Amino acid sequence: MTYDGVGDGPPSKTSKREAARQKARLLRVEQKKKDRRNRFLLQGSIIVASLVVVGLVAVTIWSQIPSTRSGPVNMLSDGIKVGEGFAAVTTPGLQPGDDPVPSEKVEGSEAVDIRVFVDYQCPICADFEEANEDQISTWVESGAATLEVHPIAILDRQSLGAKYSTRAANAAACVANYSPDNFYAFNSLLFEHQPKEQTEGLTDKELVTLAERAEVTSPTLIEKCIVDQTFKTWVNAATARAIAGPIPNSNIERVKGTPTIIVDGEKYTGGFDDATAFATFVSTAASNAFEEKATPTPTPTPAS
Repeated sequence: MTYDGVGDGPPSKTSKREAARQKARLLRVEQKKKDRRNRFLLQGSIIVASLVVVGLVAVTIWSQIPSTRSGPVNMLSDGIKVGEGFAAVTTPGLQPGDDPVPSEKVEGSEAVDIRVFVDYQCPICADFEEANEDQISTWVESGAATLEVHPIAILDRQSLGAKYSTRAANAAACVANYSPDNFYAFNSLLFEHQPKEQTEGLTDKELVTLAERAEVTSPTLIEKCIVDQTFKTWVNAATARAIAGPIPNSNIERVKGTPTIIVDGEKYTGGFDDATAFATFVSTAASNAFEEKATPTPTPTPAS
Protein backbone atom coordinates (compact mmCIF):
# COMPACT_ATOMS: atom_id res chain seq x y z
CA MET A 1 0.00 0.00 0.00
CA THR A 2 1.31 3.39 -0.95
CA TYR A 3 0.46 6.91 0.41
CA ASP A 4 -0.14 9.84 -1.91
CA GLY A 5 -0.62 12.50 0.77
CA VAL A 6 -4.39 12.36 0.52
CA GLY A 7 -6.85 10.40 2.61
CA ASP A 8 -6.21 8.83 5.98
CA GLY A 9 -2.47 8.54 5.72
CA PRO A 10 -0.02 10.35 8.08
CA PRO A 11 0.15 14.19 7.62
CA SER A 12 2.89 15.60 5.43
CA LYS A 13 5.64 17.94 6.63
CA THR A 14 3.83 20.81 4.92
CA SER A 15 0.65 20.03 6.79
CA LYS A 16 2.56 19.84 10.07
CA ARG A 17 4.20 23.23 9.47
CA GLU A 18 0.86 24.79 8.57
CA ALA A 19 -0.74 23.35 11.66
CA ALA A 20 2.12 24.67 13.80
CA ARG A 21 1.81 28.11 12.23
CA GLN A 22 -1.96 28.11 12.80
CA LYS A 23 -1.50 27.13 16.41
CA ALA A 24 1.12 29.86 16.86
CA ARG A 25 -1.27 32.41 15.34
CA LEU A 26 -4.00 31.33 17.69
CA LEU A 27 -1.63 31.61 20.65
CA ARG A 28 -0.56 35.10 19.56
CA VAL A 29 -4.15 36.22 19.15
CA GLU A 30 -5.03 34.83 22.56
CA GLN A 31 -1.99 36.47 24.12
CA LYS A 32 -2.92 39.83 22.56
CA LYS A 33 -6.43 39.50 23.95
CA LYS A 34 -5.00 38.69 27.35
CA ASP A 35 -2.58 41.65 27.15
CA ARG A 36 -5.38 44.01 26.17
CA ARG A 37 -7.55 42.67 28.99
CA ASN A 38 -4.72 43.16 31.50
CA ARG A 39 -4.04 46.70 30.25
CA PHE A 40 -7.72 47.53 30.53
CA LEU A 41 -7.92 46.18 34.07
CA LEU A 42 -4.75 48.08 35.03
CA GLN A 43 -6.00 51.32 33.53
CA GLY A 44 -9.36 50.83 35.19
CA SER A 45 -7.70 50.27 38.54
CA ILE A 46 -5.60 53.41 38.12
CA ILE A 47 -8.66 55.46 37.17
CA VAL A 48 -10.67 54.13 40.10
CA ALA A 49 -7.81 54.79 42.50
CA SER A 50 -7.39 58.31 41.11
CA LEU A 51 -11.09 59.00 41.48
CA VAL A 52 -10.98 57.79 45.06
CA VAL A 53 -8.06 60.11 45.83
CA VAL A 54 -9.74 63.04 44.08
CA GLY A 55 -12.96 62.28 45.91
CA LEU A 56 -11.24 62.19 49.29
CA VAL A 57 -9.47 65.48 48.59
CA ALA A 58 -12.71 67.07 47.38
CA VAL A 59 -14.61 65.90 50.45
CA THR A 60 -11.87 67.25 52.72
CA ILE A 61 -11.84 70.64 51.01
CA TRP A 62 -15.63 70.82 50.75
CA SER A 63 -16.01 70.05 54.44
CA GLN A 64 -13.87 73.10 55.23
CA ILE A 65 -15.48 75.54 52.80
CA PRO A 66 -18.98 76.75 53.63
CA SER A 67 -21.73 76.80 51.06
CA THR A 68 -22.08 80.16 49.32
CA ARG A 69 -25.83 79.80 49.78
CA SER A 70 -25.64 79.58 53.57
CA GLY A 71 -24.82 82.19 56.15
CA PRO A 72 -21.55 82.14 58.08
CA VAL A 73 -21.29 79.95 61.14
CA ASN A 74 -21.67 81.90 64.40
CA MET A 75 -23.94 84.50 62.77
CA LEU A 76 -27.35 82.84 63.02
CA SER A 77 -28.85 86.19 64.09
CA ASP A 78 -27.16 87.97 61.14
CA GLY A 79 -24.62 89.15 63.70
CA ILE A 80 -21.86 87.68 65.85
CA LYS A 81 -22.07 88.03 69.62
CA VAL A 82 -18.85 88.46 71.59
CA GLY A 83 -18.69 88.10 75.36
CA GLU A 84 -16.29 87.78 78.26
CA GLY A 85 -12.69 87.43 77.18
CA PHE A 86 -13.74 88.36 73.61
CA ALA A 87 -15.03 84.80 73.14
CA ALA A 88 -17.71 84.48 70.49
CA VAL A 89 -21.03 82.76 71.03
CA THR A 90 -21.05 79.82 68.61
CA THR A 91 -24.08 79.10 66.47
CA PRO A 92 -24.84 77.19 63.26
CA GLY A 93 -25.05 79.09 59.99
CA LEU A 94 -28.29 80.52 58.66
CA GLN A 95 -29.68 78.22 56.01
CA PRO A 96 -31.16 79.40 52.69
CA GLY A 97 -34.75 80.53 53.06
CA ASP A 98 -34.62 80.57 56.86
CA ASP A 99 -35.17 83.65 59.01
CA PRO A 100 -32.42 84.81 61.38
CA VAL A 101 -32.75 83.62 64.96
CA PRO A 102 -32.41 86.55 67.40
CA SER A 103 -29.78 86.21 70.09
CA GLU A 104 -31.29 85.82 73.52
CA LYS A 105 -29.84 87.12 76.73
CA VAL A 106 -28.52 84.29 78.88
CA GLU A 107 -30.90 83.71 81.78
CA GLY A 108 -29.41 85.09 84.98
CA SER A 109 -26.78 87.12 83.11
CA GLU A 110 -26.37 90.73 84.17
CA ALA A 111 -24.25 91.66 81.19
CA VAL A 112 -25.49 94.64 79.20
CA ASP A 113 -26.50 93.67 75.66
CA ILE A 114 -25.01 96.04 73.07
CA ARG A 115 -25.89 95.52 69.41
CA VAL A 116 -24.43 97.54 66.57
CA PHE A 117 -25.30 97.60 62.87
CA VAL A 118 -22.26 98.88 61.00
CA ASP A 119 -20.98 99.51 57.50
CA TYR A 120 -17.19 99.37 57.36
CA GLN A 121 -17.17 102.25 54.86
CA CYS A 122 -19.26 104.44 57.19
CA PRO A 123 -17.17 107.33 58.67
CA ILE A 124 -19.63 107.91 61.54
CA CYS A 125 -19.26 104.22 62.47
CA ALA A 126 -15.51 104.81 62.63
CA ASP A 127 -16.09 107.88 64.81
CA PHE A 128 -18.16 105.81 67.23
CA GLU A 129 -15.52 103.08 67.26
CA GLU A 130 -12.69 105.52 67.90
CA ALA A 131 -14.53 107.24 70.74
CA ASN A 132 -15.86 104.12 72.45
CA GLU A 133 -13.55 101.20 71.61
CA ASP A 134 -11.54 101.45 74.83
CA GLN A 135 -14.51 101.40 77.17
CA ILE A 136 -16.44 98.82 75.15
CA SER A 137 -13.44 96.48 75.07
CA THR A 138 -13.11 96.83 78.87
CA TRP A 139 -16.78 95.98 79.39
CA VAL A 140 -16.72 93.04 76.99
CA GLU A 141 -13.44 91.57 78.19
CA SER A 142 -14.61 91.65 81.82
CA GLY A 143 -18.06 90.27 81.08
CA ALA A 144 -19.88 93.49 82.00
CA ALA A 145 -21.33 93.65 78.49
CA THR A 146 -21.71 91.64 75.33
CA LEU A 147 -21.26 93.14 71.89
CA GLU A 148 -23.17 91.81 68.90
CA VAL A 149 -21.91 93.16 65.56
CA HIS A 150 -24.12 93.11 62.46
CA PRO A 151 -22.05 93.97 59.36
CA ILE A 152 -24.18 95.37 56.53
CA ALA A 153 -23.35 97.02 53.20
CA ILE A 154 -25.23 100.18 52.27
CA LEU A 155 -22.35 102.37 51.06
CA ASP A 156 -20.95 100.46 48.09
CA ARG A 157 -21.58 103.57 45.99
CA GLN A 158 -18.83 105.35 47.93
CA SER A 159 -16.02 103.07 46.65
CA LEU A 160 -15.87 103.86 42.93
CA GLY A 161 -17.40 100.58 41.85
CA ALA A 162 -15.11 98.43 44.03
CA LYS A 163 -17.99 97.59 46.41
CA TYR A 164 -15.81 97.92 49.47
CA SER A 165 -18.73 97.81 51.92
CA THR A 166 -19.75 94.39 50.64
CA ARG A 167 -16.18 93.09 50.47
CA ALA A 168 -15.40 94.25 54.00
CA ALA A 169 -18.64 92.81 55.40
CA ASN A 170 -17.85 89.54 53.64
CA ALA A 171 -14.36 89.56 55.17
CA ALA A 172 -15.90 90.07 58.62
CA ALA A 173 -18.21 87.12 57.97
CA CYS A 174 -15.23 84.99 56.91
CA VAL A 175 -13.45 85.70 60.19
CA ALA A 176 -16.65 85.06 62.16
CA ASN A 177 -16.99 81.72 60.39
CA TYR A 178 -13.42 80.43 60.70
CA SER A 179 -11.92 82.31 63.65
CA PRO A 180 -14.79 83.73 65.75
CA ASP A 181 -12.72 84.48 68.86
CA ASN A 182 -10.59 86.84 66.77
CA PHE A 183 -13.57 88.69 65.34
CA TYR A 184 -13.46 91.54 67.86
CA ALA A 185 -9.83 92.30 66.98
CA PHE A 186 -10.53 92.14 63.25
CA ASN A 187 -13.59 94.37 63.58
CA SER A 188 -11.47 96.99 65.36
CA LEU A 189 -8.76 96.82 62.70
CA LEU A 190 -11.29 97.36 59.91
CA PHE A 191 -12.30 100.66 61.48
CA GLU A 192 -8.74 101.62 62.38
CA HIS A 193 -7.81 101.25 58.70
CA GLN A 194 -11.07 102.49 57.22
CA PRO A 195 -10.52 103.92 53.71
CA LYS A 196 -11.82 107.34 52.76
CA GLU A 197 -15.05 107.64 50.84
CA GLN A 198 -14.77 107.96 47.07
CA THR A 199 -11.80 105.60 46.99
CA GLU A 200 -11.75 101.94 46.00
CA GLY A 201 -11.11 100.97 49.60
CA LEU A 202 -8.77 98.28 50.83
CA THR A 203 -7.84 95.52 48.41
CA ASP A 204 -8.66 91.90 49.14
CA LYS A 205 -4.96 91.36 49.88
CA GLU A 206 -5.03 94.18 52.44
CA LEU A 207 -8.14 92.69 54.06
CA VAL A 208 -6.30 89.37 54.31
CA THR A 209 -3.34 91.16 55.91
CA LEU A 210 -5.64 92.71 58.54
CA ALA A 211 -7.03 89.27 59.30
CA GLU A 212 -3.50 87.98 59.80
CA ARG A 213 -2.77 90.92 62.10
CA ALA A 214 -5.80 89.89 64.14
CA GLU A 215 -4.01 86.54 64.55
CA VAL A 216 -6.84 84.53 63.05
CA THR A 217 -6.78 80.77 62.93
CA SER A 218 -7.21 79.06 59.53
CA PRO A 219 -5.65 82.00 57.63
CA THR A 220 -5.55 80.08 54.35
CA LEU A 221 -9.26 79.34 54.45
CA ILE A 222 -10.03 82.92 55.45
CA GLU A 223 -7.94 84.24 52.56
CA LYS A 224 -9.84 82.08 50.08
CA CYS A 225 -13.14 83.13 51.65
CA ILE A 226 -12.23 86.81 51.29
CA VAL A 227 -10.94 86.54 47.73
CA ASP A 228 -13.88 84.39 46.58
CA GLN A 229 -16.40 86.60 48.43
CA THR A 230 -17.92 83.42 49.78
CA PHE A 231 -20.55 85.23 51.84
CA LYS A 232 -21.44 87.97 49.37
CA THR A 233 -24.95 86.59 48.92
CA TRP A 234 -25.45 86.48 52.67
CA VAL A 235 -24.19 90.07 53.06
CA ASN A 236 -26.74 91.27 50.51
CA ALA A 237 -29.54 89.33 52.20
CA ALA A 238 -28.57 90.44 55.73
CA THR A 239 -28.46 94.06 54.56
CA ALA A 240 -31.91 93.78 53.00
CA ARG A 241 -33.28 92.22 56.19
CA ALA A 242 -31.83 94.97 58.38
CA ILE A 243 -33.26 97.72 56.16
CA ALA A 244 -36.68 96.07 55.88
CA GLY A 245 -36.93 95.11 59.55
CA PRO A 246 -38.25 94.25 61.98
CA ILE A 247 -35.35 94.45 64.43
CA PRO A 248 -36.21 91.94 67.17
CA ASN A 249 -35.91 92.68 70.88
CA SER A 250 -35.65 96.43 70.30
CA ASN A 251 -37.70 99.60 70.18
CA ILE A 252 -36.90 100.29 66.52
CA GLU A 253 -38.64 98.95 63.45
CA ARG A 254 -35.74 98.85 61.03
CA VAL A 255 -32.22 100.08 60.37
CA LYS A 256 -32.33 103.46 58.63
CA GLY A 257 -28.61 104.16 58.69
CA THR A 258 -25.31 103.22 60.28
CA PRO A 259 -24.28 103.06 62.96
CA THR A 260 -27.47 101.83 64.59
CA ILE A 261 -26.74 101.05 68.23
CA ILE A 262 -29.12 99.24 70.56
CA VAL A 263 -28.47 98.78 74.28
CA ASP A 264 -30.73 96.33 76.10
CA GLY A 265 -33.38 96.91 73.44
CA GLU A 266 -33.16 100.72 73.45
CA LYS A 267 -31.76 102.71 70.53
CA TYR A 268 -28.90 105.04 71.39
CA THR A 269 -29.59 108.54 70.08
CA GLY A 270 -26.70 110.48 71.60
CA GLY A 271 -23.53 111.72 69.99
CA PHE A 272 -21.60 108.97 68.27
CA ASP A 273 -18.26 110.57 69.09
CA ASP A 274 -19.23 111.27 72.72
CA ALA A 275 -17.88 108.46 74.92
CA THR A 276 -19.30 110.00 78.09
CA ALA A 277 -22.82 110.21 76.65
CA PHE A 278 -22.67 106.60 75.48
CA ALA A 279 -21.31 105.32 78.80
CA THR A 280 -24.09 107.15 80.64
CA PHE A 281 -26.68 105.60 78.33
CA VAL A 282 -25.22 102.13 78.88
CA SER A 283 -25.07 102.61 82.64
CA THR A 284 -28.71 103.71 82.71
CA ALA A 285 -29.77 100.77 80.54
CA ALA A 286 -27.94 98.41 82.86
CA SER A 287 -30.04 99.71 85.78
CA ASN A 288 -26.97 99.37 87.98
CA ALA A 289 -27.38 95.56 87.92
CA PHE A 290 -23.66 95.01 88.36
CA GLU A 291 -23.64 96.59 91.81
CA GLU A 292 -25.56 93.60 93.16
CA LYS A 293 -22.84 91.09 92.29
CA ALA A 294 -20.87 89.57 95.15
CA THR A 295 -17.73 89.91 93.05
CA PRO A 296 -18.66 92.74 90.72
CA THR A 297 -17.29 93.12 87.23
CA PRO A 298 -16.64 96.67 86.03
CA THR A 299 -19.94 98.52 85.63
CA PRO A 300 -20.16 100.62 82.48
CA THR A 301 -19.57 104.17 83.69
CA PRO A 302 -19.23 107.50 81.94
CA ALA A 303 -15.77 108.15 80.57
CA SER A 304 -13.85 110.92 82.28
